[in-house]
Amino acid sequence: MDKPGDTAGKHGHDETSPVSTPAKKPRIGSPVEAPDPTIEADDTASDGGYESDLASRASTSVCSSVRDYEFENNRRYHRFQEGRYQFPNDEPEQEREDMKHAMVVHLCQGKLHFAPLENPQNILDIGTGTGIWAMDMGDEYPGAEITGIDLSPIQPQWVPPNVRFMVDDAEAEWVVPEASLDYIHIRHMTSSIRDWPVLLSRAYTALKPGGWIELQELQFQVKCDDGTVREGNKVQDFFETMRRALEHFNVDLLAMRHNQKNLIDGGFVDVAEIPFKIPIGTWPRDRTLKKCGLYNRSMIQDALYGVAVRPFTRGLGWTIEELELYLIDVRKELTDNSQHGYTPFNVVIGRKPG
Repeated sequence: MDKPGDTAGKHGHDETSPVSTPAKKPRIGSPVEAPDPTIEADDTASDGGYESDLASRASTSVCSSVRDYEFENNRRYHRFQEGRYQFPNDEPEQEREDMKHAMVVHLCQGKLHFAPLENPQNILDIGTGTGIWAMDMGDEYPGAEITGIDLSPIQPQWVPPNVRFMVDDAEAEWVVPEASLDYIHIRHMTSSIRDWPVLLSRAYTALKPGGWIELQELQFQVKCDDGTVREGNKVQDFFETMRRALEHFNVDLLAMRHNQKNLIDGGFVDVAEIPFKIPIGTWPRDRTLKKCGLYNRSMIQDALYGVAVRPFTRGLGWTIEELELYLIDVRKELTDNSQHGYTPFNVVIGRKPG
């Protein structure tokens, strides 16, 4: 049985992630090439002036019959398809998801997508969560119909007229008509999906010829370009322990590494990957990356207990006391700006031929 301290992460500085924020949209049909600058550290890094400024958003209504939740360890979980998703869906988790959305949009210079959409009519957002991306897309494309699906009915009551939400399991048989969608968006789902090739096959069938799919995923590893991340880094150890825990639920936490290959193997063309680096903390000199680093660190810190409690106790057999003791060192490591770690974030797009 895995216990705290059984495995120390040893990947803090053994690999370099690709690039930072790209300067322009990818040239479709060829790999995306962009400079690979090392993120310059700010030796005087502090958090002053970089507090979160998240705004509230509005969304949709769903049938009250699915608002039946499960409670465990003082956290709330979805009841529909109980056990498919190991993380909570309560208000703290919703706030963290909206923070993650703000982080990604800020990192991507305001872009909600990288697929070259032209007058899309029907858009599907898989794993919509709070619905914040779907609603932003509804504002950006008022002529499109955007549908967001999720296991949890956590979206707000009011929505733009062209946005709707449904409680559904993306890994069940799809009821979406064949060749009916212009664009499918999947983000932050690597910790949830068990069979990516099957999911992508269904997405391929549902897309119109010429339609696009886009996968946006964090890679849950601590990377470093300058050797400052120490061996045994506790944040990396947390990611590695989470990876082992989710294996017990048939989930590969690092499945995003295969996204590009999976799209190519699934028949998509014009497949391109756009890599980013998201700092952990406010150590970068660049102000945009500094703010993204604050979001990222806050998002990880706020997630630690909530996302770990089920996988670690059910998957690895830890006690609550062991988990809480273990997280003390992880939280301490997160605030160490002398270690210039980052998490890779990769966007992969592909088009259905036609």
